[in-house]
Formats: sequence, C-alpha cells, structure tokens
Amino acid sequence: LVRTASSTVGRFGRPDAPTISHDIVVERLREVAKLVATEMTLRDVVIYEQTRFRSTKRVLLVVTGRVSAGINLNTAKIEIDSSSRQVTITMPPAQITSVDVTNVTTYDESAGILNPFTPADRDEIQPRIRAQLRESAQRSGILEHADQAAAKALRDFLSLGGYSVDVRRPLALERPTG
Repeated sequence: LVRTASSTVGRFGRPDAPTISHDIVVERLREVAKLVATEMTLRDVVIYEQTRFRSTKRVLLVVTGRVSAGINLNTAKIEIDSSSRQVTITMPPAQITSVDVTNVTTYDESAGILNPFTPADRDEIQPRIRAQLRESAQRSGILEHADQAAAKALRDFLSLGGYSVDVRRPLALERPTG
C-alpha cells in the first residue's frame, strides 16, 4: 500500500515520506472487491396457503438461514490528496449478497382432497422462504451494520503510512411507509 517515493536520502538527511497513489489503492481494493461485512443467522416462520375448488392447503414452516451483506468495492470512488495525506473513499451502499437456507422444519401441513400438495407447491415455497429471510434480515438492520463494518474495515485496511482515511456513503433515500 505504501511505496517510498525515493529510496535515496532527501536534501535534509531524511528519506522522502511514503506516498500512496490512486493505482495502489485501486489495486488493494480489487484484492477484496466484494467485502462481506456482516453475516446473520435468522429463524423465521413461513406460512404457505392456497385455496382452490373451496379446498385449502396450508403449511407452517420454521426456517433457519444465514444472510450475508456486504459492499461491492468495484464501484467505490477514490480520491487521494497527497499533500494533506488524506484518502477519501465513497463506497456504495451495502447489499444482501447471499441467503442460504440451512434448515426447514414442517410443523403443520394440511391439504384438501381436491387440492393436495404437489412438487410445484414445494418449488413455489422455496423462493418465498428466501424472500422472507431477506426481509427479516433487512428489518434487523443487517445493511446498516454491514455499512458500518465495511467502513471500519476500509479505514483499518488503508490507513497506513500516516494517511488518514475518510469513508463516505452516498445519501440513501428513505422509502415512505404507509
């Protein structure tokens, strides 16, 4: 990360101060292009219900999953001010990078004679499980935690050679509720 501008001794008997170039920072960021900043294990209840021909099938599942969130550093913007020894990184907002379902337990399943469970029903339930785990993780603050953890990791990763690191995030627009 830090390269010495000159290996020779400067005019006043001291070696030149190490400098950081844009290329060096970009190279280091590419090494960790997708920074997984937070991982959360969740347990949630999923209910699937479908009525057809006045016959209702219903299943109650307890699901456990691992949700990961992180930052894609390929889109980060980097500014370096060598005179003030400042590196400024504007990082994109955190995103959920993966949802892994680790366990599904069926607690209640009922189907009518005219509306039995089919493999297609089970195939339809899987994306619902992943979507519900994703939503639960977002409500639990996984994205905010990932933003904070990534900012700290970037500061620790790049603050060598006397440079200070300022990590910025673009303003996020809040979705209206209601």
